Parts: sequence; C-alpha cells; structure tokens
Amino acid sequence: MSNDLIINNNPKSMFTESIKTLRTNLSFAAIDKEMKVILITSAEAGDGKSFIAANLAVAYAQENKKVLLIDCDLRRGRQHHIFNVDNPSDGGYTNLMLNYKEEMKLKDYVYKTDTPNLSLLTTGPTPPNPVELLTSTKNKKLISKFRNMYDMVILDCPPTVGLSDTTIMTTLSDANVVVVSCNKTKMESLDRLVKIFNQVNAPITGVVFNNAFSKKSGYYGYYYYNDKYHEHKKRKKKKK
Repeated sequence: MSNDLIINNNPKSMFTESIKTLRTNLSFAAIDKEMKVILITSAEAGDGKSFIAANLAVAYAQENKKVLLIDCDLRRGRQHHIFNVDNPSDGGYTNLMLNYKEEMKLKDYVYKTDTPNLSLLTTGPTPPNPVELLTSTKNKKLISKFRNMYDMVILDCPPTVGLSDTTIMTTLSDANVVVVSCNKTKMESLDRLVKIFNQVNAPITGVVFNNAFSKKSGYYGYYYYNDKYHEHKKRKKKKK
C-alpha cells in the first residue's frame, strides 16, 4: 500500500479527519445541485493535488460510494504510482479518448484498486496533443458515461497556471477544488489561478491547505470555502 494513502494507512490521523471534513463540506455545497464530478487542481506543480485527489477518492469509497478516479494530468500523471498499478501504453485515459466508441466496454480500461468501491483510470501514454484530446467530443461523451456508471468521479487535473488543460475540464465538473501548499505556493500564482477561473466563469468551490504543520500529526490538509480566500484578499487591500 502506498505511503501517500494516509487515509488507509493512518485512519485516525488529523489528516484523515481533514479529508473527511472536505468530503462533508463538498456534500453541503451540493445541496442545490448535482455533485458527482469533482475536479482537483493546484496553481503550481508539487502542491500535492494528486495526493489530495487520491485520498479524497478513498474517502468517498469508504462511504460505500462507487468511485472512479481519473488521472487527467496527461503530461505528468502519478496516480498509477500512488496506487501501485501499471500505466499501460495501450490503455489509460489517452487511448480511451482516442479510440472511444459507443459500444466500447469502458471497464476494460479501468483498474479495480485494493480499496473496495474505488476504480482508477490512469493516464496511458503521454499524447502530443493533450488539449485537443480533452476538448474533443469523445472526452465529453466519456465523462457523461462515467457520470452514469459511478456515484462519484474525481478528476486529478494538471496545475492551472501555464496550462489550459484544467480550464477545459471545468466545463465537465460540478465542483472545483484548489490545493495550496503551505509555505510553497506563491500568492501571485494563486491570484493568477483565480483570474484564469474567472475568465472561463468556473467557480472555485473550495481550497485545501496541504502540508500545514501540526504538532500532533506532522502535517495535514485543511479545507475552507473560497469566500474566505476573497475575504483574505480584501483584508490585504485594506492594509495597503
């Protein structure tokens, strides 16, 4: 079992409680709308968005929900490393988008993980044209199919700043969660991410602080809604 899957390895940790809180808060955000497809991203590489996406997927699976985790980071996907499975050159998300037909058995491309109720779609080979694949009609049909096949679909998307992959996927998601790494993510990068999301009219449902230090657990993720980010920005402007 991967050390990244803290929710399995250490179910009583503060991190595990924080991930469960994130799951609960997303449920509250879904009161007036469907919340089946959740997109996870970050401003920069190395902020821990794949780590959060994997643990959140496990958290939903532990609720006896049928969950699919899709590694949408076609350039630098790492979910196959987290779950210790192969990333086949003739399979994965890339090949599924390329070869998709209505009569295809989608489950042939999906791994059953060691976690009950949780399936994983790895990236497959790195394509020369990830943006074209993600904007394709085939991809839209795929996500629509997965909506009907699973209770929850978690999209582990690339960092937003500098790439358009994630903004494309926001057109297919019900909620968008941004992962921020404490003492690493630059505020300028986070500001750019917010502007990018605003430009495509994609709401930020919430923000996760990753690597926040705790004397009890060493580190944990902390979740808060996006309006607190804007409150923080207002306070900064008033001080100037």
